[in-house]
Amino acid sequence: MNDDAQILIARLLTHQTLRRDDKMVKRALSDEQFRIEVDKRLLECGMKLLDNVYADHVTIALHRNVEPKIFGAKDIWQNNNFGLTRDGVALLVVLWAQIILPKRERQETHTTINDEQNDLFEKDAPIPRAEDTSIGISYTALLSDFGDKLGKKTRMDMNLGVLSKLGFIERRGDVILEGPLLDLMMDTDVLKERIINGALTDVFKRAPLAAVPRRVPLEGDAANDAIADATADTGDSTEPLN
Repeated sequence: MNDDAQILIARLLTHQTLRRDDKMVKRALSDEQFRIEVDKRLLECGMKLLDNVYADHVTIALHRNVEPKIFGAKDIWQNNNFGLTRDGVALLVVLWAQIILPKRERQETHTTINDEQNDLFEKDAPIPRAEDTSIGISYTALLSDFGDKLGKKTRMDMNLGVLSKLGFIERRGDVILEGPLLDLMMDTDVLKERIINGALTDVFKRAPLAAVPRRVPLEGDAANDAIADATADTGDSTEPLN
């Protein structure tokens, strides 16, 4: 068992993420004793395993109580959000809101991309995988909606490249898709409340969460508020995204 825990952690360190259906990951998620051993090994290094049932991958991250020792005292350490600039963090939050929130709604209602009708008899079925419920957004539409607010095309392209390299998104032609880290490294419990009842409150009052469109259009003051709140909440924060 000890050797397996060592191998799993080494693979996570090497590959950054592993799929939930990986044999060793499935064991860590289902075998209590194996999970205890993995958690113990990680904790000794100041790390923890990150997973949630809505994501198709798992990863590892710093344990909260060692962050100040790694990044510095809270009164002097700067933004540690993967080195992203304010507009990069704001873009990340916008992408999360447009991709992850609708995906979560589909998963919770057991609705897949190919089946937009809820089956009342499937409520006890497993939560659909992210790849069956996650829908990408158009780069062209994103640039049209947010280009002026996030540094125009040059800055947005640069930040999209960084987010893609970090594993938050994947790009396929004009489509921006969920990457393995987008639903793992963001604190959904905190962000969802802030976005729905804060930054995007006007948008969600017009379009309830249960009917979130695949691409949430933001216009005028609502869009400006979203960008301002996103950068205020995450861009200069001493707390990491996870």
